[in-house]
Amino acid sequence: MGLWTKKSILSLQGEADAAGEGGATLKRSLGALNLTMLGIGAIIGAGIFVLTGTAAANFAGPGVAVSFMLAGLACLFAGLCYAEFASMIPIAGSAYTYGYATMGEFVAWFIGWNLVLEYLFAASTVAVGWAGYFAAFLGEVGITIPAAFAAAPFAVEGTHTLVRAFTCVDPATNHAMIDAATGAVRAFADRAACTAGGGSVVDGVINLPAVALIIVLTTLLVRGVQESATLNNIIVFVKMTIVLLVIGFGFMYVNSANWTPFIPENTGEFGKYGWSGVIRGASVVFFAFIGFDAVSTAAQEAKNPQKDLPIGILASLVICTVLYILMALVMTGLAPYQSLAVPHPVSVAIANVPALKWLEYLVNIGAIAGLASVVLVMLMGQPRIFMTMARDGLLPPLFGKVHPVYRTPAVSTIIVGAIAASIAAFFPIGLLGELVSIGTLSAFAVVCIGVLVLRKTSPDLPRPFRTPGAPVVPLLGALSSIGLMAALPPDTWIRLAVWTAIGLAIYFFYGMGNSTAAKKERA
Repeated sequence: MGLWTKKSILSLQGEADAAGEGGATLKRSLGALNLTMLGIGAIIGAGIFVLTGTAAANFAGPGVAVSFMLAGLACLFAGLCYAEFASMIPIAGSAYTYGYATMGEFVAWFIGWNLVLEYLFAASTVAVGWAGYFAAFLGEVGITIPAAFAAAPFAVEGTHTLVRAFTCVDPATNHAMIDAATGAVRAFADRAACTAGGGSVVDGVINLPAVALIIVLTTLLVRGVQESATLNNIIVFVKMTIVLLVIGFGFMYVNSANWTPFIPENTGEFGKYGWSGVIRGASVVFFAFIGFDAVSTAAQEAKNPQKDLPIGILASLVICTVLYILMALVMTGLAPYQSLAVPHPVSVAIANVPALKWLEYLVNIGAIAGLASVVLVMLMGQPRIFMTMARDGLLPPLFGKVHPVYRTPAVSTIIVGAIAASIAAFFPIGLLGELVSIGTLSAFAVVCIGVLVLRKTSPDLPRPFRTPGAPVVPLLGALSSIGLMAALPPDTWIRLAVWTAIGLAIYFFYGMGNSTAAKKERA
């Protein structure tokens, strides 16, 4: 039974306040507002500042606002399923724990291993994006970061070729479907290099701004989740204020002619405008919503998880969906959608209206703040998943240690921070963009299917929050996730197979023999 050993809901609920290695427990200090802000901090980043323009110019035109509605609805299906599990099982393991309870240890390991792709690699990738905007912003105020220290030794251009240089290209315009999301982050990195090198080819040594950001945020996370949440609240307030300023003042200068036709006529190619373009645009901007599930990783630090976790997950999703739709309408109303296929579409839209020139610096600040909060929440989520896996015996006990004073998974946080900083500093992380997406989608699918399984196997369990519309909503959530996974390019599946093989080796050589649940079953 080892591979399919399940953990009972009752035992998981009993672990919620269990002490970690060293006898300390995580500190419950987060309320519904903090959790909602964590969700917003994870969601609003590259999506609102880049993907809106990419999807509008290449696929949906002004109809990208409808694309955001469809993508938000797909995420809502998964979010409702996450909310049910989070209220039942307030454990930091997120989808890993939910999979353990419904489909067994092997599936749980597979999901936990894939969540590394979502959190750890996303943190590294977005840190490079942050470094790009940070370097560009400093360049605009007359401060230049030496070229060698603003770029990694290897980078990935829009052609997917590994080179020892960054060049001033716009990869975001050359990618379709999932590649558009990856191209957005590459565009940030390109912007850093172009600023550092004055538009010339740059031979990088190390991406110091990205490394510095990860070190600062890791240190903060070690010291306490409340301190980290407070910083996130400040950052989220700043970026939301800037987004609302752009929306509020932008609507005053919208040229309605730019919205005609709202959904451009299809060119004859599937996904190139028309309703097929709107749907294809939805698959691109879907990845602007990645991160809301990070709220569930803070379950053991929530004051009232049964109530506050569903609020945090669903409120952050709804708020961000509304902001995305409004921003899409403003951007396509200020400038022709064809002009938005650039790494900085918000700035292009604003520049089209001279009266809004004063907003450009604020937009850069908003992008810097937005990406920093995404990195913060990703770095917060991964150590808590490792901690839960270590308590289950699937990872060494070191990962489960809780600091006796700070009451955070300090060792795991430091390990995650060190790996993320190394990836951001030296490695060709552009290739990992699609892996981030497939890891997230697999977790979404398991959670949605898990709700259906548990409704069947344990119908009488108390559910403080129940996913409405079951079984339709969970089925739609699972099908949406699986469908988007199927749309990923073949090389992404090959990389996933390699990543899975590494994970299976770790599980069979260490995790399966040390599994706490399996040992209890054998006893």
